[in-house]
Amino acid sequence: MSKQILIADDNSEIRDIVRILLESENYRVIEAVDGQDAIDKVNDETDLIILDIMMPNKSGLKACVEIREKTSAPILFLTAKSQDSDKQLAFSSGSDDFLSKPFSYTELVARVKALLRRYYVYRGKEKAEETDKIIIHDLTLYQDLKTVYVGEKEISLTDIEYSILLLLAKKRRKVFSAENIYESVWGQPYFYTCNNTVMVHIRNLRGKLGDDPQNPKYVKTVWGKGYKVE
Repeated sequence: MSKQILIADDNSEIRDIVRILLESENYRVIEAVDGQDAIDKVNDETDLIILDIMMPNKSGLKACVEIREKTSAPILFLTAKSQDSDKQLAFSSGSDDFLSKPFSYTELVARVKALLRRYYVYRGKEKAEETDKIIIHDLTLYQDLKTVYVGEKEISLTDIEYSILLLLAKKRRKVFSAENIYESVWGQPYFYTCNNTVMVHIRNLRGKLGDDPQNPKYVKTVWGKGYKVE
């Protein structure tokens, strides 16, 4: 069955362009006219969500937070806002990627395919389950279930956050640069501006794990080099 993508934008012309583009790639497309409409239309069959930030009724940022409570499907912001502060807000709200308008059709399709590929790989929908687990102090990653626990508390992570943690945890003590992390997790070429994207996701990951950024227990910074898990 073709994968289902929800596009939420109050501009009908943008929705039409994205719908036609994605349908030409054999995706099923559901449209929403604002943030609340997007929240209402997300369901278990939704494989990816594309949100505009500035929408009436409920903004994309607020919608993203509520959608994250319903699904772990990847969320891509497609918006005219392009400042670093806008990107940080988007990632902090739970999104997985950010693409500024005007956008290249080729780049949009590439981002969508990369997000879906990563989602299915790490959620185990299109590969055999792994049965091993990784233990780091009181942190446990169950790879077969794609879940993370600190002690007995389950930690809810986005796909990106889980992917970063799994990458570091599988190669304990190995230092991964921001470039290593971005190209491994996002599956796209690294540019200098991507460094901020990695930093924001590391900060969010630490926050969810209860890691002290000044003296982290799990995800450590190796100054001038990158990050590692010990």
